[in-house]
Amino acid sequence: MSQHGLRVPEIDTGRPHSARIYDYLLGGKNHYEVDQRAGDELIAASPQERSAARANRAFMERAVHHVVGHGIRQILDIGTGLPHAPNVHELALETTAEARVVYVDNDPIVTAHADALLRSSDAVGVALADLRDPRAVLDHPCVRDVIDFDEPVAVLLASVLHFLTDADRPQRVVAALRDAVPAGSFLVLSHATGDFGDCSGARTVYDRASAPLTPRSRRAIERFFDGFDLVEPGLVQVPLWRPGTPAAARGAGIGIYGAVARKSG
Repeated sequence: MSQHGLRVPEIDTGRPHSARIYDYLLGGKNHYEVDQRAGDELIAASPQERSAARANRAFMERAVHHVVGHGIRQILDIGTGLPHAPNVHELALETTAEARVVYVDNDPIVTAHADALLRSSDAVGVALADLRDPRAVLDHPCVRDVIDFDEPVAVLLASVLHFLTDADRPQRVVAALRDAVPAGSFLVLSHATGDFGDCSGARTVYDRASAPLTPRSRRAIERFFDGFDLVEPGLVQVPLWRPGTPAAARGAGIGIYGAVARKSG
């Protein structure tokens, strides 16, 4: 794995952290009591939160299998969060030994964990960069070491854009990433929404955490796919995206949309 001076930072255990809250909801171990309390507040406000986190993770796994199955050999996972097995590079390697993956996050806590836990080969990298500055992501030495932008790339934006406010101009961010990849590339995106219930409780929790939550409507999320062709079944609640089994398609109340789209020529 490429190394670029990543060091374990001082960890603030007095404030909930969005990545650690998600880890708790997924049943992981990389969180603290403050994150668990925040996660419990989320569940109290919306009992579907744990199921939603797991459904989102399962969507990401299915989406990775889809894009790799359609010839993608490079994946740029932005806003990766804390590692959870199976990780993206492990999913890709199930299909091809040629897979190359870079994990990008703006939080040194996350990148330090990723650097320590995901170290495997020169085909896997970790970059500390902020999605709000897409040029910094694309030009990061680690990204350039691993990703060849002359070849198709799958860009993963799983549950990260809802941590960008409208002032961060998220459509501009996605457009910059789209313009940087060639035809045949894919966008994998999931995003929180208030279309299926009140998000005020969740927003209150995240307002006290490391990043505020900005749920968006289906129409607003659709605009992120400008310049891409949506893969069937389009933009749907994450359990409904190619679930595989009827039991996996239980999406009632899951306030996360997800989709996979391909950039045409």
